[in-house]
Amino acid sequence: MWIWLGLVSMVFLGIYDVCKKHAVRENAVLPVLFFSNLASVAIALPLLIGSAIFPDAMASLNLFVEPITAAGHCLMLLKAFSVSTSWIFAYFAMKHLPISIVSPIRASGPVWTLVGAIVLFHESPSPLQWAGMALIFAGYFAFSVIGREEGIHFYRSKWILYIFLATLIGTCSTLFDKWLIQGQGYSPVQVQIWYTLYLGVLFTIYFFALWWPQRKRSTPFVWRWSIPMIGLLIYISDYVYFVAVSNPEALIVILSILRRCSVVISFLVGAFLFKEVNKRKKAWVLLGILAGVALIVLAG
Repeated sequence: MWIWLGLVSMVFLGIYDVCKKHAVRENAVLPVLFFSNLASVAIALPLLIGSAIFPDAMASLNLFVEPITAAGHCLMLLKAFSVSTSWIFAYFAMKHLPISIVSPIRASGPVWTLVGAIVLFHESPSPLQWAGMALIFAGYFAFSVIGREEGIHFYRSKWILYIFLATLIGTCSTLFDKWLIQGQGYSPVQVQIWYTLYLGVLFTIYFFALWWPQRKRSTPFVWRWSIPMIGLLIYISDYVYFVAVSNPEALIVILSILRRCSVVISFLVGAFLFKEVNKRKKAWVLLGILAGVALIVLAG
């Protein structure tokens, strides 16, 4: 059952990436983030209120949100800040770069986890992990060559820097999730509900403090159906993933690979939907990066 849940989460995550690209194309990024997150808040807030009014009923549905301490709120706010920062970088990069380049780079998160373990904890990667890292970095080089054909210079483009920063910060956020749930004993529902609500607070601040005063001088905002879909899809994907992880028989290695394979959906659908070029060349590079990810995760 947990494998099917992992596949469902993967599908929602892949469609989420496509909606994200559709929403930010020639559109203002901060309003997209603000309104899409409102869709997630529209799910999280009733669950929080329901837990306060009908705790037994919510517990029977495994949706009860336990109260947390002041220290816990600070941790959830920190989690929300890391996610919001990663998303801002990722959405700006998605706006200016082909999805067929952005998605594979985002899928290479495990290599940065491994690099962090080497630098911070002096871990020694296995031969399989070294091979996986070599494949991923070879993929980066290949994308830099392909990107030049489209006028994208990897080493001078700030949008390429943005997507790498988004991936790096997202990796740190994932490690923080593991620490919160396994190290501090917070439930997945607690983490998801509270960080979603704090994301709503942060994006409201960003929207009114940064974009609203400059709205007449910046990229105009256009409402699109894909904007609320972003919030709904990522919320469903994360929830299904957390349910899969809670299964005692679930193998986190397999689930991690399944989640990374969402890039295949976003690549295939996005590349054809947005009529991107060099699809065949990028597909081969994508397969190499996914193979590198699989080697790193399976050898971990």
